[in-house]
Amino acid sequence: MSNEITAVLEKLDHILLDKKNAVRLSVACLLARGHLLLEDLPGMGKTTLASAIAGLLGLEYRRVQFTSDMLPADLIGMSIFDKERGDFTFKRGPLFSQILLADEINRGSSRTQSALLEAMAEYQVSVDKETYALPRPFFVIATQNPQDQSGTFVLPESELDRFTMRIEIGYPSREAERQMLLGMQHQVEGSILDTRQLLDMQEQCDRVQVSENALGYLLDLVTATRTCGKIPNPLSPRASRALLSCSRAWAYLKGRDYLLPDDIQAVFPYVAEHRMRSGTGTLGSGNSLSRMIIDSVDPVR
Repeated sequence: MSNEITAVLEKLDHILLDKKNAVRLSVACLLARGHLLLEDLPGMGKTTLASAIAGLLGLEYRRVQFTSDMLPADLIGMSIFDKERGDFTFKRGPLFSQILLADEINRGSSRTQSALLEAMAEYQVSVDKETYALPRPFFVIATQNPQDQSGTFVLPESELDRFTMRIEIGYPSREAERQMLLGMQHQVEGSILDTRQLLDMQEQCDRVQVSENALGYLLDLVTATRTCGKIPNPLSPRASRALLSCSRAWAYLKGRDYLLPDDIQAVFPYVAEHRMRSGTGTLGSGNSLSRMIIDSVDPVR
């Protein structure tokens, strides 16, 4: 692991106090070329984490507040008629950024949420028979409020599957909250990495070696979700790829160029739980399904 990414993690630890695991999972998700769903109560630091990652990595960052009356064009952009040219010109929306914060995504309607599906899966959008490539890296960080709060919509399974990881930040410790109230949090004072360095790190994660035993353990976990009979939504091949990518990124953050079963176990709940649970799952439902699957599979092959 490079000194630069170590510096990023240390800086994030001083911005989002007492949340080292959430910080490392978020960075691992980015290194895995994934998308992140932050599910928690309002005011828990979700926006702070997203903006800090963008600032420290020197990435173009846009924030969109989702509301019930928001339209897909507000996110993607629209074609506007140019009188001088006598033709339509596509005006790009906030989706065309390297990091997009989709704040309170489940306050948007299903129609607006669906505008993200092609972008998150294929890194492009199609408008008026034209296809437009999105910048690289392209990282969506979406925040979601508890489903029992007023004015929220349930995210469909097809959209949840596009989110590589789902994490909860949770309440800070008493000491961390004391430091926050006294203004002892650090602020972003400039980028530590640039886009080229980040893309290089993503490629290094792709080169993390995976033994047959480690790959077999990963496949055993995935298979267990399909055969145990207790999982509402077993993991798909897309989930398998996401699990492998995130496990490699976690190993990279641990300073290794090879994968261990411990790396797979570390990320499995955050990659799998939101995919496996039913659409009626609520905040605080924990990672019980993931723990059940992990406990049922022997990592020693």
